[in-house]
Amino acid sequence: MEKSVDWQFDSYMQERFQMKEVDAGAYSPLTLAYIGDSIYDLIIKSLIVNEGNQQVQKLHKETSALVQASAQSRMMRTMQEHLTEEEHAIYKRGRNAKSVSPAKNQSITDYRRATGFEALLGYLYLKKEWKRMLDLVKIGLDSLKEKE
Repeated sequence: MEKSVDWQFDSYMQERFQMKEVDAGAYSPLTLAYIGDSIYDLIIKSLIVNEGNQQVQKLHKETSALVQASAQSRMMRTMQEHLTEEEHAIYKRGRNAKSVSPAKNQSITDYRRATGFEALLGYLYLKKEWKRMLDLVKIGLDSLKEKE
């Protein structure tokens, strides 16, 4: 039986860098949001670049529109109805976490909801539930397109 590319990448990365297995539930919500922010950024940049070769300034503008807290907040409003109890609990932990840095040009509500969104993505990423993570992001992105 052939192993999937995802498994090979993860397995190789763990082996190459001698990474230990992690318990995603043991991390603080802000640590989950930290990795979730990076994962979401990579997903969005991958989607934008996949649309074709463009000037970096245009790539950045399109990416920024989707990674800002207000967009993540709007996505999360739609995604909430699709979350399991466990996922909703992780989202709430992230949303309610006290951040050291203030929201930059975003409302506190959007910033907190976005932190919960990122914590959820970080949690799913660390649990290696990539399909679920991507399915939720797709639901959120589709909801943004519907509101345009």
